[in-house]
Amino acid sequence: MSTGAWIAVAAVVLALGFGAYRLLTDGRFRGTHQVRDAEPPTVEEGPRAVSTPVAWDAVRTAVPQAQLGERATLLQFSSAFCAPCRATRRTLSEVAELVPGVTHLEVDAEHHLELVRALGVLRTPTTLVLDATGHEVTRAAGAPRKEQVIAALGNA
Repeated sequence: MSTGAWIAVAAVVLALGFGAYRLLTDGRFRGTHQVRDAEPPTVEEGPRAVSTPVAWDAVRTAVPQAQLGERATLLQFSSAFCAPCRATRRTLSEVAELVPGVTHLEVDAEHHLELVRALGVLRTPTTLVLDATGHEVTRAAGAPRKEQVIAALGNA
């Protein structure tokens, strides 16, 4: 075989390997990230001392009209020309309607770059699952399936 044929074979093998990796990892929920440049949580005064949820504070600063769900919040970062974002929006909305106490909040990543940087969002769609107190429980980069979202809500 010629050198050009070997290069073509190597390129096809690398592309298939990368595609298989993305197929296995895209849309899966994994661990959380610490909010960058965040001050340590403060403790409020009163009969019940609670720590301030740093992730939700960053969201409330960027999106003042946002409401935290009673049980959990599905926070989706998307962009205008992202096709998987539309599928993710549909999936998360269906789960929010299906599971009581769950709210779906979609944030345009292009218009909220400070929030994107603060929460360490690297691509769209990215879905963060926040518990009832506003702490990040888990996150998924890519379009998750409905059963993956429902399973992730079990941790919230």
